[in-house]
Amino acid sequence: MNVLVLNPGSSTLKYRLVEVAGGATRALAGDLIDHVAGDSVSRAAGEVVARCRAAGIDAVGCRVVHGGHFEQPTLVTAEVLEAIRGLGRLAPLHNPVAADVLGSVLGLLPGVPVVAVFDTAFHATIPEVAALYALPLELSRQKGLRRYGFHGTSHAYVAGRLAQLSGGRRLVTCHLGNGASVTAVRDGRSVDTSMGLTPLEGLVMGTRSGDVDPGLLLYLLREEKLSADELDRLLNHQSGLLGVGGHADLRELQAAADQGDGRALLAMEMFAYRARKYIGAYAAVLEGLDAIAFTAGIGEHSAPMRERICAPLGWLGVRLDAAANAQPGPGEARITTADSPVQVWVIPTDEEGLIARSTAALAGQK
Repeated sequence: MNVLVLNPGSSTLKYRLVEVAGGATRALAGDLIDHVAGDSVSRAAGEVVARCRAAGIDAVGCRVVHGGHFEQPTLVTAEVLEAIRGLGRLAPLHNPVAADVLGSVLGLLPGVPVVAVFDTAFHATIPEVAALYALPLELSRQKGLRRYGFHGTSHAYVAGRLAQLSGGRRLVTCHLGNGASVTAVRDGRSVDTSMGLTPLEGLVMGTRSGDVDPGLLLYLLREEKLSADELDRLLNHQSGLLGVGGHADLRELQAAADQGDGRALLAMEMFAYRARKYIGAYAAVLEGLDAIAFTAGIGEHSAPMRERICAPLGWLGVRLDAAANAQPGPGEARITTADSPVQVWVIPTDEEGLIARSTAALAGQK
């Protein structure tokens, strides 16, 4: 079965045509289309379908950031599409684009099964004690106010590989890129994660603030007279590494810090500190720790950031191998010493492969 995997970002459309045979996958084609927004979404979707149609498209699987109550991959109908669009209020950078892409593909490929694979689904196993906010319980349950978590397809894939490579049961997976999150995994199930009701909570990110005191938000609304839209822009687009250090890209921050830019250095230290703080917290949640994995752009490619995060974790049992960390090589690599009680691995994520297999399984049932 040939599955067209679509991964809409806030302004990009990444795609891969994947042949699925049993549990194995093979990429047939793939690319990224940039500057996707508004009226250009249908054009981008049409271009992707045109590029892949000749090879044959048996099913389409699309990553959707916020799934709300959806806990499994789901065939897209008009009702499902409307629900995904409605969840845009919780994931305003991603869900509206995903809904537009799905709507376009349904029109372009009538009769072809189209499946939504939700980033939030992997985290549906988080128990209420970790998922709920300490708001009035009736309000939380009536309105669905809880920690949903994100990057679920990435965390699910990486956690599965980390369990196989390390033999561990108590795992922490770190998806570190422009968007960043950390997840605690016990026996293959997500039990806590740093992102919450929206992708804004948790780590310091490229342009997102991560954790802040809710009282600070009230202060900005009342004292600085920010509107809700202005506050949204501040927290989602003007904060994080960009707001503190002046650059959202870690490579640019590193270059600036090398030239003596104190702000850039502070931003990188804040990023590492927050990630390390969550790893320590999740070691407590898991009642011990067997292995840690780093994935995504920063996690896979920034040896200095991995060292900033891991070097102070010796008390936890992390013994970093400096040479292995500096040159982990292509593919999966262990970056701790042979006698390290806690293993640390670099594992390239494969969200597209996981989405393709999930889509093929559901489309095959149909």
